[in-house]
Amino acid sequence: MNDFSSAQTSEEEKIVYRDSTYELISMVAYLIGVPKRIFDNEYEPPKAEVFARLEKDKNSRIIRNLCIVRTAIERNFKAIHNRMRIEYLSIFSMPEYVPADSLRALEEDGVWFRPKAGSKLSRHIVELNRLLCDRINNCRSLFPIWINWQYIRELFVMPNGLREEGVREAAEVYYAHLSEYPYQMYINWIPGDEGNILYNDKKFVTLLYQRHEDCFGQYSKVSDVSSYVKGNIYDFIGGSEKVVVVVDCENSDPYKLCATLKNLNYEYTSKLVRIILFDDVHTASAWRILDNFTRIPVEHIMIERIKQGKSLVDIRLTARACQEHYQNQVDSFIIVSSDSDYWGLISSLPDARFLVMIEREKCGPDMKNALMESGIFYCYIDDFYSGNSDDIKTGVLFKEMYRYLDQSIHLNVNDMFEEALRAARLTMPPDEKRQFYDRHIRQMRLVIDKEGNVSIELKK
Repeated sequence: MNDFSSAQTSEEEKIVYRDSTYELISMVAYLIGVPKRIFDNEYEPPKAEVFARLEKDKNSRIIRNLCIVRTAIERNFKAIHNRMRIEYLSIFSMPEYVPADSLRALEEDGVWFRPKAGSKLSRHIVELNRLLCDRINNCRSLFPIWINWQYIRELFVMPNGLREEGVREAAEVYYAHLSEYPYQMYINWIPGDEGNILYNDKKFVTLLYQRHEDCFGQYSKVSDVSSYVKGNIYDFIGGSEKVVVVVDCENSDPYKLCATLKNLNYEYTSKLVRIILFDDVHTASAWRILDNFTRIPVEHIMIERIKQGKSLVDIRLTARACQEHYQNQVDSFIIVSSDSDYWGLISSLPDARFLVMIEREKCGPDMKNALMESGIFYCYIDDFYSGNSDDIKTGVLFKEMYRYLDQSIHLNVNDMFEEALRAARLTMPPDEKRQFYDRHIRQMRLVIDKEGNVSIELKK
C-alpha cells in the first residue's frame, strides 16, 4: 500500500460492487484533492477524464485547492508549527509542506487565504474551514439531483471546524486513522474497516447513505450493464446489414431506453437505420422528445384506439416490421417491449434476426424461456447506467410545466396596466407610464406559499 492508497478491496467486495460506475467517486476524489497521478493511473478508480473536466471549472478548482492546503497542514502540522515558532516562517515559505501551486492557484481564482501574521496554525485551519463552508455549495450543480447533496456537502465540512477545539478533535481522529482516509486526504468521515470508500460509485453511495442511517435504492444510477451484455449487442449490430429498433411505447420506459442508448458505443449504434416508436395517447410524453437525446433518426407513429381499452400498437408494429423487412431489406430488428405479443412478429419473419430489450419486472418467465429456446438474445434495459438520463427527465418536466402554465395563465401586463389606469380614472404622460412600468411592473415576481399556491406580487 503506497502513501496515497486506501485498504485493498476484497474479492467479495469486487463481486458485490461489480459493474459500477466511477463518476461520483472521481468528482469527490478531485474535490478533496487526490493527486493527479492517481487519476492518470489506469489501475486506480478515479478517472482522468473527470479530472480534466473539473479542472476547467473555477468553483471545482477552488474547493480542490482549499482541501489540498487543509490536508497538507493537517498532515505536517507538527513540522510546520515548529518552523513557524522557531524560524518565524509562514506557510507560504514552506513549499515542502504546503504546495505552493495550490496557494498560487487560489489567488489566481480570487480566493485570498491570508491568515493574520502571528496567528496560530490551528487558526489557519479554521480559516480554511470557513472558506470551504462558504464555497462548497457552489459545486452543488456538479452532482446529479438524485444524490442527496447534504450528504456530499458534509464530507467537506469539518465538525465544529470554526473553533480551535473542533480542529484539534478532527486532527486526533485523522492522525489515529490516517491510512483509512481515502488516499490519506482529510474528509469528514468516521473511519472504519471499509477499505477504499472511493473504490467505485456503488460502494461509495452505499456507505455514504448508511453513514446517515439512510438507504440508497437507485443502483441503476451508479452501475452499468456488464461488458458481456454490451458485447452481445455490438456483435448483433456488427453482424447485420440493416438494423431497425422498434419500440412498443405502451410496454417500455422512455427514460430507461434513453439511458440504454446513451450507454452504447456510437461506433456501433450509428449503424442503426432508425428507431420507430409505436405510441398512443395514453403513453408518457417523454417519447415525444426522445429524438432530442439521440443521434439515431426517430420516427414517431401515433396510433389511435378503436376501443378505449384496446390498443392497435401490436398489430401496427408487426405490419411495419414486415414492411421494413420485405421492402427495405432490413435484416435485423431490436425489439423494445416487455409484452409477449411481439412473439407473433418474431415467428412471422423466420429469416430476420432479433434482439429483445425488456424490463426485468415486466416480462414473465415463459417469454424469457421462449426467447432462450429460440436462441434470441435478450437483455434488461433496467441494468444500463441511468445516472446520466436527468437531462431527458428535466426536459420532459419543463415541457409539461410550460404546457400547464400556457393552459392556466393568460396575462398581458400591458393590458393589465391600461385597465388599472382606466379603473382608477388616471392619466399619465408616456414618460411617467414608462418609468412606472419599469419600476413596478417589470419587477413583478411569483410568490409560492408552503402549500404550493402561486400569487403574483408587484414591487411597490
